[in-house]
Amino acid sequence: MAEGGYAAFLAGVRREALQKGLSASIVDAALALSVQPNEKVLKADRHQPEFTLTWAQYKDRVITTKKITDGQAAVAQRTNLLAQISAQFGVDKGAIAGIWGLESAYGTKMGTYHVVDSLATLAYDGRRSAFFRAELFKALHILNQGDIAPAAMLGSYAGAMGQPQFMPSAYERYATSFPEGGRRNIWTNEADVFASIANYLAKCGWHAGEPWGEPVRLPDTVTQAQIGRSVVKPVSYWASMGVRPVLGGQFANAGLDAAVIRPDGAGGEAYLVYHNFNVIRRYNPSDFYALGVGLLGSAVV
Repeated sequence: MAEGGYAAFLAGVRREALQKGLSASIVDAALALSVQPNEKVLKADRHQPEFTLTWAQYKDRVITTKKITDGQAAVAQRTNLLAQISAQFGVDKGAIAGIWGLESAYGTKMGTYHVVDSLATLAYDGRRSAFFRAELFKALHILNQGDIAPAAMLGSYAGAMGQPQFMPSAYERYATSFPEGGRRNIWTNEADVFASIANYLAKCGWHAGEPWGEPVRLPDTVTQAQIGRSVVKPVSYWASMGVRPVLGGQFANAGLDAAVIRPDGAGGEAYLVYHNFNVIRRYNPSDFYALGVGLLGSAVV
């Protein structure tokens, strides 16, 4: 917690922002949204759930029938736009739609917190003050560029913004407009939302035309110790070990390298995962998340 109280903390932020060359009127408008630490933000930050879900529980919670039917309807209405952006960035439509669905329920739930208020609160009184202070200044810089007005910069309690839920640092690095050249609006402009997600994945090394993964069956002879995300082998190797597609037949991507993961251990679901699975993990470093994106995307596109 900063010395001298919250008002002194905000005054220090203002001084530093002006020293960085940011507009006084923009900084003042933004900081006026946070006159005292936001107790809802602090409560959410301090009371994150400690229990750990299994993959089966996470999958049931995240990939619901409603999420799939909502996604199919949302994607069907935006087929041409998604196709254009997929082609331009070389990123699969399913991955874009899967992230859109998991992050903001297809743009319907992006958070109602003022991002500057959240970040200032967490920079002042949070568990990771230095991280959030850096993100606060990036948010002020974004506002200074004029992409969004302070009151419209909404997101999660932790400062993740808009439909893709970008932190300000991710916004600065990956957000883009579609077509290029305009303001980057990841809050209400779906073309910018999809292009920004696609740009994120493309810059993280997405391989165009390759899948993320597929469900497989493992014979009892393949143990948990023989698999894992770091055990990357040719698909032909896994086939020789008796790994088979759940849908039957032969692997369609025999020329690629892949790993086998079984998040819940022996008896649980198994997946063959390719390079693009790890690219999705760059968005959120969780096997559950990457599987959720892949499976949801495959179901809705």
